[in-house]
Amino acid sequence: MDSAALVEANSKLTEVMVHDIFSPPVASRIYSYCSIAAYEVAALASPDYQSLTGQLKGFEKKEFDTTKECHFPLAALVAYYTVAKALVFSEDQILQRKEELYESVLSQGIPDSIFKNSIDLGEAVAKHVLQYAAKDNYHQSRSFEKYTIKSDLGTWKPTPPAYMEGIEPHWNKIRPMILDSADQFIPVPPTAFDTLSESDFFQEAKEVMDAGNTLTDEQSEIAYFWDCNPYKMNIKGHVMFAEKKITPGGHWMGIATIAAKTLDLDWKETSEAMVYASIALFDAFIACWDEKYRSILIRPETYINQYMDENWVPLLQTPPFPEYTSGHSVASTAASIALTHVLGDNVHFVDSTEVLYGLPVREFDSFKQAAAEAAISRFYGGIHYMPAIENGIDQGRLVGNHVISKINTKSKTVANAN
Repeated sequence: MDSAALVEANSKLTEVMVHDIFSPPVASRIYSYCSIAAYEVAALASPDYQSLTGQLKGFEKKEFDTTKECHFPLAALVAYYTVAKALVFSEDQILQRKEELYESVLSQGIPDSIFKNSIDLGEAVAKHVLQYAAKDNYHQSRSFEKYTIKSDLGTWKPTPPAYMEGIEPHWNKIRPMILDSADQFIPVPPTAFDTLSESDFFQEAKEVMDAGNTLTDEQSEIAYFWDCNPYKMNIKGHVMFAEKKITPGGHWMGIATIAAKTLDLDWKETSEAMVYASIALFDAFIACWDEKYRSILIRPETYINQYMDENWVPLLQTPPFPEYTSGHSVASTAASIALTHVLGDNVHFVDSTEVLYGLPVREFDSFKQAAAEAAISRFYGGIHYMPAIENGIDQGRLVGNHVISKINTKSKTVANAN
């Protein structure tokens, strides 16, 4: 069993999360705990890696029995799927894949004792990770008050066509993994709201509108490629139906596994790349959402319709939460820094993540190049003003650099050798 099985596990999890329609912040949470579970088995399997216990906030050290003969790649997959099953809604889909995995391994002639030991270890690691997850305040946050729309000019209002309520207004109360706090990296404030045509804010909105009216084919392709809207509402006449796709975090976890295949990584190296990317995404969404519900800034679509052109429609559907900062910019930048740290710069890869959703592949020469395109895509899509993108990139850079400065996956022996 090689890294392909772990890559497939990530793809299966993405498939289930698309079906279940998890928001970008919640999706990042699920990816991170599943990836941590698989990585912790890798750390048990090889002295080249060290556990993240004691490194992530609240992740306590624990001893596991590794004296029994075990097939560690199987244990890693058991840990991954066990955590996934506990965190998604469609448990049956994960359970089915888990049972298919067991049948596949048994058909390869693995001894019953080793099979059992592997399952026992994977489930033990998963239990420890789930205990860690249970204390991050997520379940408590499900009962917090919904966001109350403010009447102040310049504040975010629900957007067409579904006018959905603000998603995850209390996400800054979720325990970060590496950040000291949700507000550790507060960006500079957004441009002051103004409706005068000579104001900076009006000009930023006009820039979005003008760009949307003059998009090139390439700019439109970029916008659609990085849309990653988990719940797009379509209206045709009197019929309303949803179109489901991956989240931004799901796209970057796809990139992590594509890079793993491109570089021919083994399963332990693949789990390391996945855990770096997922932790960076988790903390990036916490930092970004903290600012979104601090500044509560009006979206371009709302502003342009009210003060400039009531018929203007952005290329992409505006997501249901405040504008500043750009989630794509923060999360993509942080993830790209994490992946560059563990896999290197100048990694050429063919991003086929969106093929399942009817979009062509795009090629990149580095993770940072992909992140830059993901960020500007939101301007092309009419979703963000430029400051949300530029300052979002800065915020993501701070988060990403902080993550890689605090996490150490390599053992001291390996670190000294390098």
